[in-house]
Amino acid sequence: MNFKELIKKLNASKKPLLAVLIDPDKFDPELIHLANKSKTACFLVGGSKLETGDVTKTIRAIKKISNIPVILFPGNETQLSKAADGLLLLSLLSGRNPDYLISKHITAAPIIKKMKLPYLPTAYLLIDGGALSTTQKVTNTLPLDPKNKAEVINTALAAEQLGFKAIYLEAGSGAKKTITSTLIKSVKKEVTLPLIVGGGLDSVIKVKEVINSGANMIVIGNALEKNVFLLTEISKCF
Repeated sequence: MNFKELIKKLNASKKPLLAVLIDPDKFDPELIHLANKSKTACFLVGGSKLETGDVTKTIRAIKKISNIPVILFPGNETQLSKAADGLLLLSLLSGRNPDYLISKHITAAPIIKKMKLPYLPTAYLLIDGGALSTTQKVTNTLPLDPKNKAEVINTALAAEQLGFKAIYLEAGSGAKKTITSTLIKSVKKEVTLPLIVGGGLDSVIKVKEVINSGANMIVIGNALEKNVFLLTEISKCF
C-alpha cells in the first residue's frame, strides 16, 4: 500500500486504521517485527524534539524490515526525508505561535517540493492531557481545554474551511488523560474530515473507546516504548 492508497483508505474506510509512532531517539527494531504481524496500517516517524536519532536512518532501518508505509510526522523542517513514503504536513492550529502556524512551513516548502514528497495537509490540535507535553514545551503554545468543547469544535471547523484534509486530535505523548469519547464524537459530528487521534492510549480499553467514538486513525507511540508487546493486544481491536 502506497501513500495515496493509505490516504484513500483513511477517507473511505468505515474501519479505523492503526498507526505506530516511531521516535528516532527510541527506535526499537523488535517493534517493527511485531507490526509486520499485526494490523498496523502505517508508521509515523518523527518527534517534537530529537536528541540523537536520525529520521532518514530510522526510515531506512524500518524499510529493511517492513513493507508497511512510513509517513513523516515531523517536529520541524529538519526532520524531512525523501526516504519516506509521505508526509503529514502539520499546522498547530491549537496554538498561536506563528512559527508553527506558517513560518516553518515556508522554510519547509521548497524542501518538500525538491524531495517530491506527497503530503496530507493536517490540522494539529493539541488537547490538554493533564501533563506538560513535549509539543507544548517546544512550540511554546498552550493546548486547548477539553472542557471548552465549543473552542475545540470551532477550531476543527476552521481547519476544514481553510482546506485542511485531516484533523489530528493529540493529547500529547504520555498524557495522563486521553481525549474523551464525547469530545471525539462532537468533533466528528461537525466536520467531514478524517480524524486522527493519539496521546495516552496505553491500554486496549482506551483504544476501544476511541474506535467506538468514530476516529479514523488511532496513533500509538509512547505506550509501545514501554511495552512493545502491547501492540499485539491492541491490534486485535482493528
